[in-house]
Amino acid sequence: MLTALSVELLKLNRSLAALLAVAAPSLIALFIFFNLLRLETAEVWTMVMMQSAAIWAYFMLPMSVTALTVLVAQMEHGPRSWEHLFALPVRRWRLLAAKAAGVFLVVAAMEAAVLILSACAGVLAGLVKPGFAPTGAIDWWAVIWLHGRIFAAGALLTTIQLWAALRFRSFVPGLVLGIGGTFFAVVATSAKNGVFMPWQMPVNMLATDPARADLALMLGLGGGLAGLFLMLIHLSRREVV
Repeated sequence: MLTALSVELLKLNRSLAALLAVAAPSLIALFIFFNLLRLETAEVWTMVMMQSAAIWAYFMLPMSVTALTVLVAQMEHGPRSWEHLFALPVRRWRLLAAKAAGVFLVVAAMEAAVLILSACAGVLAGLVKPGFAPTGAIDWWAVIWLHGRIFAAGALLTTIQLWAALRFRSFVPGLVLGIGGTFFAVVATSAKNGVFMPWQMPVNMLATDPARADLALMLGLGGGLAGLFLMLIHLSRREVV
């Protein structure tokens, strides 16, 4: 299993996935930087970090997961290498589990990068415009806990997107699913039943109602683990993914 995971990480490092993992968090940090420069009054650090987390959970996380899962799947679909992989003396579910683990590790790395780069953007904005540097102090434990919950709540979303990307040889179904899911999550943000939509579960971690946030976390994490189990069973039984 560890060998299969190391191979997957090596593949990801040599693909556009590495660029995506850097670009997505950097875009959020860039927005935070210029947004702080345009303000007429100094912002508090709590609001700065909450804003970056909201942008990530609301839009950038679903779109990044869509792009990442499509990239990961096309590394095998493109050259039609599934036949070769499934002919190796390794259980199929382990190969698929390693691919899923690689995706979740990259998403976790992007989650951490959003937190760190947003803090760096705030510091840099303070250096460029000293009088309007973010005030107060960063509650690192609270911010880390928030991003951890966002990552966990996004487990179902990530599993669904990976399942679709691996199931279909064409990249179109996974891409359409991700774009459509993100679209409906954005236009139906205030919907009461939005908590049950996988693409809205991460942003519900910022809900003012603790019960709503806890429900979204339970559904996102629990559904993600259950979905991952079903995905491994389904795809490992197919002759060709």
